[in-house]
Amino acid sequence: MKVKVIPVLEDNYMYLVIEEHTREAVAVDVAVPKRARPLPGALCTRAWRPNTGSHLDHLHLPNSHPFQLLEIVGREGVSLTTVLTTHHHWDHARGNTELARLLPGLVVLGADERICALTRRLVHGEELRFGAIHVRCLLTPGHTSGHMSYFLWEDECLDPPAVFSGDALSVAGCGSRLETTAQQMYHSLVETLGTLPPETKVFCGHEHTLGNLEFAQKVEPCNNHVKAKLSWAKKRDEDDVPTVPSTLGEELLYNPFLRVALPRELNHLWTPTHTTGQMQNQPEGS
Repeated sequence: MKVKVIPVLEDNYMYLVIEEHTREAVAVDVAVPKRARPLPGALCTRAWRPNTGSHLDHLHLPNSHPFQLLEIVGREGVSLTTVLTTHHHWDHARGNTELARLLPGLVVLGADERICALTRRLVHGEELRFGAIHVRCLLTPGHTSGHMSYFLWEDECLDPPAVFSGDALSVAGCGSRLETTAQQMYHSLVETLGTLPPETKVFCGHEHTLGNLEFAQKVEPCNNHVKAKLSWAKKRDEDDVPTVPSTLGEELLYNPFLRVALPRELNHLWTPTHTTGQMQNQPEGS
């Protein structure tokens, strides 16, 4: 399994997941199929291979050339068959309609009927398969009522799994609660996403890491993991390099919205009955 990280719009990420044996590809959160956000230094897309945890196959293009999702598909020599959409917001789903027009037969999946060009509505716990890649659909309401995260792993492979968490869980933060109760959001973060294997790679929907870590530092000023991650993220920001993916195990060390369930951690600030009360002013808001 190979994951292409594609920066779009102001701070969004969409992804292209490639099954390397069948050459089938799945796109996640298609905001815009025909343009990407060029990064300074001409780094426009990055590929992640789980067996190393590193980003490989950097593609360097002139900054004036906005790299297209469909161009990536062509260059990779893959067949894009499916779109997985985490939620209905325009910056995650607006590109579905145009992509479906350009690729007749494209399947667009998600849990919310408000998703553009939706082909079929998914339910919690449903499993999909693309070659050797398995996808478990995890309903994670909080940011929106119909938010779905996607947990992926590959047959007979020791590489770590991955979760595409949209705006449910981000690096060191989470999306703002817009449509659901605090209890639902707590369940999504702590009991659904927070119980995935610690080695799971987290591919989120936005580059909000710096702001999230600055908030986490205010919540836990003595947390050395927060300090170290913040220093690392500042260097990535200076180099205009994405901070995704993290791992779930790392998130449990510095993400205050997962750490609330740990013994003695942040319980003075947050209980399930006021999940987005005292801590709702964190910066993640898309």
